[in-house]
Amino acid sequence: MNCFDPEFLQRHVQRTMRFYHPRAIDPSGGFFHYFRDDGQVYNASHRHLVSSARFVVTYARYARYHCTSPDAAAEYLRWARHGLAYLEQAHYQTRYQGYAWTLNDGAVEDQTHHCYGLAFVLLAYAEAHLAGVEEARDGIARTHAMLQRRFWEPQWQRFADEADCCWQLSDYRGQNANMHACEALISAYDATGETHYLDQALSIGRSLLKANRENLHGWIWEHYNVNWQRDLDYNRDDPQHLFRPWGYQVGHQTEWAKLLVLLAERGGDSSLIEAAERLFVSAVSAGWDNEHGGLVYGLDLEGRVCDGDKYFWVQAESFAAAAMLAEHTGKALYWRWYRRLWDFSWQHMIDHRHGAWFRILSADNRHYSDQKSPAGKVDYHTMGACQDVMRILNNC
Repeated sequence: MNCFDPEFLQRHVQRTMRFYHPRAIDPSGGFFHYFRDDGQVYNASHRHLVSSARFVVTYARYARYHCTSPDAAAEYLRWARHGLAYLEQAHYQTRYQGYAWTLNDGAVEDQTHHCYGLAFVLLAYAEAHLAGVEEARDGIARTHAMLQRRFWEPQWQRFADEADCCWQLSDYRGQNANMHACEALISAYDATGETHYLDQALSIGRSLLKANRENLHGWIWEHYNVNWQRDLDYNRDDPQHLFRPWGYQVGHQTEWAKLLVLLAERGGDSSLIEAAERLFVSAVSAGWDNEHGGLVYGLDLEGRVCDGDKYFWVQAESFAAAAMLAEHTGKALYWRWYRRLWDFSWQHMIDHRHGAWFRILSADNRHYSDQKSPAGKVDYHTMGACQDVMRILNNC
């Protein structure tokens, strides 16, 4: 394993994609979302907006970065279009003028409108357009207009989080939806060159940094009320909630570090690199498990471990952030973290028999189940992290 070799990362992404392709494709529409360790589909009827959009992202990025011939790229773009069609023909509900959060056997199960889900629809269109799907440009503008109309709160320079089927906003506000909206807006800017996407992404990042500057290490808290005051008790009794866990999330600090570097590259603001360094170094220092290795999931208000499980995406987003910071600062510290995270992931998180990454391990690195990829996980994080690093290493 040589994680500093772009060819190694190329092969790893290819092997990860082989776990999903072509078994993930549902010929009747969209993709299957639930896979066991060996690739067996264990629920063929349930669909989640996040997975539906993330599959488009992985197929589009694969066509863009890993196909060596036009014919191969066209094949993966075919399936990216297949996924976009499912978003519009199955998830989108004309009656509610929005995308269903979950479907079961093609029928709406949950029509709650989530900014988090809509951010991934925007990312799907942006990544498809970057990969060569020309017609996706209209989807970028249309999805962003929906985000603006339904969720944007200009007084806070952030998005609200959720609304009921009639688009009545709840009082909950969260950083996670804004983080992924920021990610999607960066891709929308890259895809179109339209600066208003970048300006909005910068506004979100700066406003959340400012709102959390008095926190421990300036860490970004997860949950807020309607006035964007921290809600310190939200999901305190459910620290492993899939999208809204309690506590400071180690992986979200490092993921924000990565996004801040991307914003600094495009916006020319060096202070964002300084903020990224602060978030990354403090989070990995507090979150590294010195006994069993790997980064833990959650930290409490004092920076102590409150959830010691090891999640796949935390390791992947963190090694991508480390490589980006190494490139921008020239500091060997970040390459050391990059190697440490890869060593742990190679030993524990990656399934060398069947391919792809295990979703979650216990604090002492044991498997909880054979459900490798339930709804929400399509290895978008892991393949994307490798692609981020490949761009850096290929430029070295």
